[in-house]
Amino acid sequence: MAIKSNAIIEYTTFSWAGKDKTGKKVKGDIKAKSQTVARSELRRQNITVNKIGKKRKPLLSQGKKITAQDVSLFSRQLATMMESGVPMVQSFEIIEGGQKNPNMQKLLNKVKTDIQSGLSLSEALWKHPVQFNELYCNLVAAGEKAGVLDELLDTIATYQERTEEIKGKIKKAMYYPAAVLVVAFGVSALLLLKVVPQFQDMFESFGADLPSLTLMVVGASEALQENFFFYLMVVVAFITGFIMLKNRSLKFAHFLDRLSLKLPIVGNILNNAAIARFARTLSTTFAAGVPLVEGLDTVSGAVGNIVYKEAVVKIKEDVSTGHQLQMAMQQVGIFPHMVVSMASIGEESGNLDNMLGKVADYYEQEVANDVDAMSSLIEPLVMVVIGGLVGVMIVAMYLPIFKLAAVM
Repeated sequence: MAIKSNAIIEYTTFSWAGKDKTGKKVKGDIKAKSQTVARSELRRQNITVNKIGKKRKPLLSQGKKITAQDVSLFSRQLATMMESGVPMVQSFEIIEGGQKNPNMQKLLNKVKTDIQSGLSLSEALWKHPVQFNELYCNLVAAGEKAGVLDELLDTIATYQERTEEIKGKIKKAMYYPAAVLVVAFGVSALLLLKVVPQFQDMFESFGADLPSLTLMVVGASEALQENFFFYLMVVVAFITGFIMLKNRSLKFAHFLDRLSLKLPIVGNILNNAAIARFARTLSTTFAAGVPLVEGLDTVSGAVGNIVYKEAVVKIKEDVSTGHQLQMAMQQVGIFPHMVVSMASIGEESGNLDNMLGKVADYYEQEVANDVDAMSSLIEPLVMVVIGGLVGVMIVAMYLPIFKLAAVM
């Protein structure tokens, strides 16, 4: 009985230069198992090789980063082809050939090679945890086991599209306040550096005492002109330090997550988004046949906030010891009554995935409504803030002129 080898042949890219059969200088790249094989292949093409060697990797990575949208589109395409009866390897070849992102194309080629070597799709995907997370691989494995891989891939694509949509809305909610501050500081700095000095020269010729507001604005302008690069470095150092501290300090990251849920307007959006993620992820895993405890383990890493993550971990512990899901959710005390009630109805009726799906639909819509409302509120707020800053500086600059006119 022949033993099937799972060894994967590694190909290397070689850069070469030489002459073709007409004596014309030519060069290019070729993939081969070894340099000897590459030379033989070029010789077969009537090319005399003068120089050949391994192709150097560029200092900067080429091609676009593989995004969640790329993975979602791949899932949808693969589901459609498998539903149509196209063999998996052939499906990968077709999808790979239609990719515009070179990095995604390389990734699909690697997965296809692993499948050809005898691995299942889920086993091949596990090798790429950055692009295919634990939830993705677990759902694919469940689909393979149940024989409904095409349906699960379609479910995964829908889940990813909705998850990315809600992530986009959260980013929009967080970026708007930051944008207001950046614009406010930018306009203020521009006025203090470029506009105020023009008036300052004129004020010196007056030889009279300036109003307090004018002195304050002129003083700020002088300080910014003299120490502009110092202030700029302080701002950059603060932002860099904040990001590094958030990424490296678990306690600080926890503090920020807890604080963000208590912020006005934004906090409500983040709470609703976390509940939507919890419900959508648990609904998807449960519908795929993943046991509830394993599903909760996956959900804990998908809610996007440490407060909800810790709550889900506590729920998983309670469920694993025999508690009902709705009782465990009620005990952690952060889920609204409606969410707990829907989970209870789902458990009693044996339709938990459908009920959680309805919860996710509701809270995703709430997030969308809240973000739209906040956008409508912040747009005029930006105008008020900028108008106020400009107005204060204009008044400060014209007060001495009005004072001088009154004296005359």
